[in-house]
Amino acid sequence: MKVEELCEKYGLPKQVATTLEKSGITTLYPPQVDAVKKGALDGENLVLAIPTASGKTLIAEFCMLKSVLERGGKCLYIVPLRALASEKYEEFREKYGPLGVKVGISTGDFDVADPRLARYDILIATSEKVDSLLRHRAKWLADIISVVVLDEIHLIDDPGRGPTLEVLTARLRQVNPELQTLALSATIKNADEMAEWLDAKLVKSEWRPVPLKKGVYYREKIKFDDGSKRAVEVGTKNELAALAIDTVREGGQALVFVGTRRSAQAAAVLAAKHVREFLSAEEREGLDVVGNKVEKALGESTRTCRQLAECVRQGAAFHHAGLHYAQRKAVEDAFRGNLIKVICATPTLAAGVNLPSRRTIIRDYRRYVEPYGLQLIPVLEFHQMSGRAGRPQYDKYGEAVLIAKGRGEVEALFEEFIRAEPERITSKLATEPALRTHVLASIAAGYVSDADGMMEFMEQTFFAHQYAVSDVERVVERVLDFLEREGMIRRQGKLLLATPFGERVSRLYIDPLSAVVLRDGIKGIAAREPTALSLLHLVCHTPDMGRLYLRRHDYPDLEQFLIEHADELLTPIPDQHGEPDRYEFFLAEVKTAQMLQAWLEEVREDDIHEQFGVGAGDIRRNVDTARWLLYAAHDLAKLFKAKPALTPLRKLRGRIRYGVKDELLELVQLRGIGRVRARSLFKTGYRGLADIKRADEKELARVPYIGAEIARNIKRQVEEGGELATEI
Repeated sequence: MKVEELCEKYGLPKQVATTLEKSGITTLYPPQVDAVKKGALDGENLVLAIPTASGKTLIAEFCMLKSVLERGGKCLYIVPLRALASEKYEEFREKYGPLGVKVGISTGDFDVADPRLARYDILIATSEKVDSLLRHRAKWLADIISVVVLDEIHLIDDPGRGPTLEVLTARLRQVNPELQTLALSATIKNADEMAEWLDAKLVKSEWRPVPLKKGVYYREKIKFDDGSKRAVEVGTKNELAALAIDTVREGGQALVFVGTRRSAQAAAVLAAKHVREFLSAEEREGLDVVGNKVEKALGESTRTCRQLAECVRQGAAFHHAGLHYAQRKAVEDAFRGNLIKVICATPTLAAGVNLPSRRTIIRDYRRYVEPYGLQLIPVLEFHQMSGRAGRPQYDKYGEAVLIAKGRGEVEALFEEFIRAEPERITSKLATEPALRTHVLASIAAGYVSDADGMMEFMEQTFFAHQYAVSDVERVVERVLDFLEREGMIRRQGKLLLATPFGERVSRLYIDPLSAVVLRDGIKGIAAREPTALSLLHLVCHTPDMGRLYLRRHDYPDLEQFLIEHADELLTPIPDQHGEPDRYEFFLAEVKTAQMLQAWLEEVREDDIHEQFGVGAGDIRRNVDTARWLLYAAHDLAKLFKAKPALTPLRKLRGRIRYGVKDELLELVQLRGIGRVRARSLFKTGYRGLADIKRADEKELARVPYIGAEIARNIKRQVEEGGELATEI
């Protein structure tokens, strides 16, 4: 079926077909035709379980466009990651903005119910943001939307993100039964079960626009699942590099998946040595620009920045969660533009942004799992990584290749991964940590008013569809008891009512257990001002805060630190011998607080990396979480009238955002001035905005790390009095 025919049949403007033609889309793929036949454009709910690049998203786009352009409908596109939200936002805005379709994005602040979001025709948001909006009684969101798209629906299986995705899906459908629901995934074994839950029709297919060959590499040869074999020309002893270079030599790109960050960096350095010879002069010039961008992304150049930049300049890169977002995005964009030829990544990339390659190489198919040791990775994960192989419009086929470590492994890898089906998707909702927050939110936002209503809602979840409501009933009752005991809800006969504390916790989007930790810590603050360490450890003691790993050599230093600073901590230290597990957990909290304190004291990022074993991305994730928890603590301090805590919390929140001492807080309010440039200005005598205003622009430009452009920018800001960065 031609796109033009589809538009004509379903009343879509001809401009839609013209717009898609510019992207090279003129004809529907077989799975897309199947989706249309099953009622996609007639408002039917659908589960689309079809491979990567086979056209799932385009079907969702057609449904959204029909709703927007024909009926003035509003659409919600839900994704698991901020990076994916940004990618979809840019894509949809570029394609459909000229048609008059207003595309918006919302991924940030969880303490805002912004009604302005309703003006967008298509709103792209993370599942956490949508959940947050619903907690703020943003019933308008569920009421006005006509189409919801659930991208990567298989993540319901994820213990971290899954419960939120599951609950908000059930909530949207509860509030708006007429809603058209489209669930997308490349790999769902039990897609029929998912379709039954969503009252949806199933579109399932193995068809791909670029056929995928899966195989195993051993001793200079790949054996594929279609019976074919391929010899690999080896110019290096390293098998990983040989497979990557073999791809580049023929004009392709390679994605290499390894188990750890260190492995990703080592593999990229090795590949880079061989890739450069296949680059054109124009490509080298473009890569120099990208290399400079990633090297300067932090304001201060660290060893990792320099290593990544050097790899990029030679046509290769590493990619993992320890990198700054700006660096990851620069690498992704350069790969999409066919400048970077090889990316060596940890598996997180496979579940994130869309980066097709000619060949996907999977070296590490075992992972260390406590307490079992090395375990095979899930088959679902293997399929996610494999699905990245095959670039539409570039390749005749894609290749996903596992590397065998011995002859006996070749057939075993075919059985364990290539011929195996992915695991069944199961709900992860019925645990106390998952339910605490969602039960409170349901009561505080007024979606349920009694225990019977709570269980009626639970009947709408995927968990109830797979198992039975009785299996979750006992957990819900324990959660209700906890919330009542901690003063977040009260029972009035059969009614369940949220207290002011409970309402505030729900809107702050923190775990109720985190709220208990913060409340008790804040109440323990006496008249003397708490130290930065007091408050940093308090937020690190909450379940919402990620903790750093403990290394063997960390223990003596951390235990000595505890002895020296025990009187500063607002929470009791567990007994080392009576509660060894809790004690070890406590040490990890202290280490995380130490890292945040080093950031506040303007310690160089290279030194933080060396001391704590973290990257720029880790630092900023922990900083963002700490900043939000400090905001929540400040809000709760106001609620409980804990006045001694207010000023310290407010000041620390400002410092942690930028990673500076008190004296730089005024300077870092200027856009473009981070911790390094602010310190440079301060050392040169520019102590505040008044000094900048009086300064000569040429003198400012001579300050290290400033330059003419930044000098002009900050002068304009202080003279106009606008564009200063805000706190939250």
